[in-house]
Amino acid sequence: MSDSRKKFLRSYRKNKLIIKLSQICLALSFLLVWEVLAKYEIINSFITSSPSKIVVTIINLFIKDNLIYHIFITLSETLIAFIITLIISLTLSILIYKSPTLDKIIDPYLTVINSLPKVALGPLLIIWVGANYKSIILMAILISIIVSIQSISIGFKSTNTNRIKLLKSFKATDKDILKYVVIPSNYKIIINSCKINIGLCLIGVIMGEFLTSKAGLGYLILYGSQVFNLNLVMSGIIILLIISVMLYKIITKIEKHLDV
Repeated sequence: MSDSRKKFLRSYRKNKLIIKLSQICLALSFLLVWEVLAKYEIINSFITSSPSKIVVTIINLFIKDNLIYHIFITLSETLIAFIITLIISLTLSILIYKSPTLDKIIDPYLTVINSLPKVALGPLLIIWVGANYKSIILMAILISIIVSIQSISIGFKSTNTNRIKLLKSFKATDKDILKYVVIPSNYKIIINSCKINIGLCLIGVIMGEFLTSKAGLGYLILYGSQVFNLNLVMSGIIILLIISVMLYKIITKIEKHLDV
């Protein structure tokens, strides 16, 4: 390895370490300031809670209130909605790519549906499918699916036409073009869509749990707000933040594994 290469790698690792340490220091500083302000009653800890109270609340939830079960409910609903969204998005994006006429027909409908406030559909979903996990999953799908279809289909339509023409010159079928050019060329877009969708699905599940649920993190947050237990509300939000980061990191790991 050349000296310039070694110097570049040292500089890259140093910069990466500085960024990580800065992020950790920033987070710790925020928590410290929050704790001090709450402890000396500069801010109202009844409304804002504090890091120490949140830690105690989370421990109590684990011990007394079966927090693992609530996390499992929210995670399972999120993953089911995410998988369904990904399957439908890929299928419709392929159909839109293969049929410009279909694209022109459904594009205005996708735009209109995307502009609708999905939470307003909550009461309708409850009437249509019942006050159960189905309405929660459907809410999550509705929130995430339009963005996913639009981003993936735009990527498919932007595929390098020269590569497609080259394959067609060798009498490749539409299936071959999709399999060897269109989809592989858009791995990055599909993965980025997944990064966005997993967060949107989690948001949709929480919104659904606010409307109709007797379990899950959304239920805990709603219950905490109803009984003015802000420690419970903040604990639920912190747990959701951790779950969101973990889900994002998992997709990022998959992205690195696929080397896209």
